[in-house]
Amino acid sequence: MNRTSQGARDTPPSADDRPPLSEERYRRGARRTGGEPLAASWEPVGRRRRKRPRGVKGLVAGYGWRIYAIPVLLVLTALVVLDTATPSTVAGGDTQTGGQTTTATTSGPPEATEKPPVDIDLKNFPTAQLPDGPKFSEQGAGTFAVVPGTTPQAGSGGKLYRYAIAIEDGVEPADYNGDREAFARTVDGILADPRSWIGTGQVSMQRVDSGPVDFTVSLTTTSTTHAMCGYQIKFESSCWHDLSKRVIINTARWVRGGKVYGSDLSAYRTYAINHEVGHVLKNPHEGCKENGKAAPVMMQQSFGVANDYVAQLNSVDATNRYAVEANGLVCTPNPFPVAPQ
Repeated sequence: MNRTSQGARDTPPSADDRPPLSEERYRRGARRTGGEPLAASWEPVGRRRRKRPRGVKGLVAGYGWRIYAIPVLLVLTALVVLDTATPSTVAGGDTQTGGQTTTATTSGPPEATEKPPVDIDLKNFPTAQLPDGPKFSEQGAGTFAVVPGTTPQAGSGGKLYRYAIAIEDGVEPADYNGDREAFARTVDGILADPRSWIGTGQVSMQRVDSGPVDFTVSLTTTSTTHAMCGYQIKFESSCWHDLSKRVIINTARWVRGGKVYGSDLSAYRTYAINHEVGHVLKNPHEGCKENGKAAPVMMQQSFGVANDYVAQLNSVDATNRYAVEANGLVCTPNPFPVAPQ
């Protein structure tokens, strides 16, 4: 018997001596030859291939619980899209818009914001037109200088409101008779009058020239007034600008007044201050309540004291559109919130 040497046993066969690899080894039932690696068959022996049911059962069998999540996800997606696309209704404002914004909710379908404004013939509103008179400052710098000075507290009841008085840079001295202190004294006198808001017993007033304030009465040029108050209604007006905490007094109205007040410029100025400070105190617009009686101070008397006029003018301003009912009532001008005794 021939022996193989130790070296011959340990030497592996060369690549040329190995049997060729054949695709036969992958055929089911074929025997693996020596030196070939183990391989799993593509079609395991003895396992029958099940047919997947069609339709909904097939989807359930293939995707399991996930198939039930798809309708839920679709509904949630639709709700998110609807919530994102629905605008919130914003309300607020003053003689025009005044910059005051509060979110309001409605129980019915929202007013169509894309509705075009009502076409109004401005010639049909003689009481809303600015009276003839001297020139007034139309263009200012948009900055304000506080008039120095303080007063004792006026009124003894309710919340104390601290206020300052300012004049816009660019207002001509002629608009306040060349005396800034005289303009401030006029405002102080109006707010300290017992027929004004302190007469309600719910508030008191004090002028300061430094520190925190609740509002600032600001004599303002027409261009800045339009920018801060809005100009949807094409007649000059004043407003309460909530964002800056300013009572904006339009130079056009301060110099010329309002038609319903005739030549009584002092009475109109009293009305303008009391009306706008009324908005500081969260009082909304009102209409004439009784024919021939004194108008509420919160009526837009710069435009007139007839409900029909004011209601039609407000139809172009979404902020005040429903503040006054067109019911034919006409009042008389009144500059005070408290009826005289």
